[in-house]
Amino acid sequence: MLNQSSPVGFLLLGFSEHPGLEKILFVVVLTSYLLTLVGNTLIILLSVLDPRLHSPMYFFLSNLSFLDLCFTTSCVPQMLVNLWGPKKTISFLGCFIQLFIFLSLGTTECILLTVMAFDRYVAVCQPLHYATIIHPRLCLQLAAVAWIIGLVESVIQTPATLHLPFCPHHQVDDFVCEVPALIQLSCGDTTYNEIQMAVASVFILVVPLSLILISYGAITRAVLRINSARGRRKAFGTCSSHLIVVTLFYSSVIAVYLQPKNPYAQKRGKFFGLFYAVGTPSLNPLIYTLRNKEVKRAFRRLLGKEVEPRQN
Repeated sequence: MLNQSSPVGFLLLGFSEHPGLEKILFVVVLTSYLLTLVGNTLIILLSVLDPRLHSPMYFFLSNLSFLDLCFTTSCVPQMLVNLWGPKKTISFLGCFIQLFIFLSLGTTECILLTVMAFDRYVAVCQPLHYATIIHPRLCLQLAAVAWIIGLVESVIQTPATLHLPFCPHHQVDDFVCEVPALIQLSCGDTTYNEIQMAVASVFILVVPLSLILISYGAITRAVLRINSARGRRKAFGTCSSHLIVVTLFYSSVIAVYLQPKNPYAQKRGKFFGLFYAVGTPSLNPLIYTLRNKEVKRAFRRLLGKEVEPRQN
């Protein structure tokens, strides 16, 4: 991996030109990270320990929570060190590991959110056949496909990015080692890398998002055909949390990977990159728990505060 043109390490600039802002971001990132650890660990525990949550929806949700835990842990500790003190360096190996995990887990999340949209589509549009279609074996296969696609994407794109001839100053204008920022750091020809990133963006961002929108278009038509207002609210309620998560995640990722080349877009992209790396993993558990009665009941049962009804 390490060739003669590669630097020993990189300097992650972040918002080093605004030291006051970095102190505020340190508190925000630390708080978000703690919320991510607590919230996602709780969802995984509830999904495993409560038999009533042993369903495809919560199987995929626990996968998403585990993914978010790994995603944030791969970058937040380094980010906190860089935000708090003057040392903002990361080794070449550390950058390689961070980029590999970021690409792998980010791609996996794109595919996993698409799988979750398919699960909601079957639940709403084919309720009588749901148990037959979304069976445990298919759940395992779909989750495995999401993780494998993420791994393959990272194996292809990470070496190609880190083999670029980087400029001697090796200053990465970002908080973490990401493909757009590393391409910008290169002093050589980046045409191949830009084409590779554009093709990957189509298959990893545009296609999954299109499938999600198609699924929700079918869900909306099915819900509007329900005569009961209560039935419509219940159907929308089963999908609203996932739709909010999709909106937050895809809007921030698209702002980073499909942005135009100019200084304003680059600075804005840093905020969006910070949001999808730190913000969305901490918000996902809140979105799913605050809007989900089953999760709240499972939490009360875990604490022993909900009494099971007697069987006659």
